[in-house]
Amino acid sequence: MNIHHIRNATAIVEYAGKKFLIDPMLAEKETMPPFGTGVGLPPALREDQNNPLVSLPTSIDNIISNINAVIIPHLHPDHWDDAARKALPKEIKIFAQNDDDATEIRNAGFINVEVLQENTVFEAIQLIKTKGEHGRGEILKHAGEVCGVVFKHSNEKTLYFTGDTVWYEGVQETIDEQKPEIIVANAGNNQFLVGGSLIMGKEDLYEVYKAAPDTKIIAVHMEAVNHWGLSRDELKSFINEKGISSNVTVPDDGESYSF
Repeated sequence: MNIHHIRNATAIVEYAGKKFLIDPMLAEKETMPPFGTGVGLPPALREDQNNPLVSLPTSIDNIISNINAVIIPHLHPDHWDDAARKALPKEIKIFAQNDDDATEIRNAGFINVEVLQENTVFEAIQLIKTKGEHGRGEILKHAGEVCGVVFKHSNEKTLYFTGDTVWYEGVQETIDEQKPEIIVANAGNNQFLVGGSLIMGKEDLYEVYKAAPDTKIIAVHMEAVNHWGLSRDELKSFINEKGISSNVTVPDDGESYSF
């Protein structure tokens, strides 16, 4: 397999001969409003900076070229934006987390939308919908439903994209049940000024490591939207302090990994 980290949570995954686009946020730099009070959300850091904070590392044409399927674990605009809706061909295969999301995607003109299940099969690749919690406590009411996905195939290592979730028992259950060999974790500790973390931070990521100490972990969803709370440099320092740098890596935008 090859995992090409694009930006934020956006990735291209080549797996068992097929090419997947995950969490497509394809907007040009600073063309979307910041998350926060201006869009009806709680106050956040950097509300004076439009999203995305950084440019794509390659062209949209390169990103969407020869894609076989798109996986959209939830519809927040840093995972599925207007630029993606405009750029992707309307007949492309799209997997959504539930019926409500699938309906919204169809309403945008896409005609080949399927709801991801725990036993979905696409071109002989097993796609397993996994649990997630987009925060803790009261903030969950605002964050909404999310999921992750596990990829399985007899010729590939098992791959787990956590999606936008904090560390909690559902992630532990997925690791115990699916035994992933590669984990891509959204770990920028994004949050508002109230309500706590919306996705994993460094301590959450350390829990992932402890649950799967022989697994390769790739930490993404960092420094791309205004409400990020954990920098790459801080996470790298933490990884080094814990002595887990051989297991956990923090890619730059545009970086690729083959397994």
